[in-house]
Amino acid sequence: MQDAALAFPPLAYGAAKRLVAEGLGTTLLVAVVIGSGVMAERLAAGNGAVALLANAVATGAALTVLITVLGPVSGAHFNPVVSLAFALRRELPIPTLIGFVLVQIAGACLGALLAHAMFDLSLVQVSTHARDSPAQALSEAIATFGLVLTIFGALRFRPTATPAAVGLYITAAYWFTASTSFANPAVTVARTLTDTFAGIAPVSAPLFIMAQITGMAAAVVLTSWLFTEDLARV
Repeated sequence: MQDAALAFPPLAYGAAKRLVAEGLGTTLLVAVVIGSGVMAERLAAGNGAVALLANAVATGAALTVLITVLGPVSGAHFNPVVSLAFALRRELPIPTLIGFVLVQIAGACLGALLAHAMFDLSLVQVSTHARDSPAQALSEAIATFGLVLTIFGALRFRPTATPAAVGLYITAAYWFTASTSFANPAVTVARTLTDTFAGIAPVSAPLFIMAQITGMAAAVVLTSWLFTEDLARV
């Protein structure tokens, strides 16, 4: 089986540049998620479907660009469960995993602040949008499972298509999941800090994160088997 990390060889870049790339990518991703949600809600005139469509398209488009631009530096995870998935596959050292997760969470929170600043909103907010139903938890597990499946499948068979595949999957998952597909613990934490269209109440976040980890683990187990070629039969 091809080493998935080979699609974006980060060995040419030092640890500092890889951490900056992960933090920067996650910052910009969250700024897009929250900022496009604010803009969509303002312009949609109460039409929730239009607002969600705008939010989804902006997020998917930005994610495609960010992975394309920063992937060669760090692998463009921008997501603690994606980094953990690579670590479970022994493709990411534990010290690197810890560093990635820390800068992803910090970057995500910074992205929320930047989105608020761009729209002249209160910088410090706490979301009041409860998202704690079993259906939404199941949605997060499925959304994250599909995200990890998409990443490892694309890296295995069409590495150059990985940015587009991930962007398209996230755009679709906004619509086929009841949770609108956070699929990212760092983004989940950041979205507790915004009482806008994209927010999630802090009390709802632990359930989302547990579901995300569960979905990721299931995908790692399945892809480790599914994407390994069988021995040729005599």
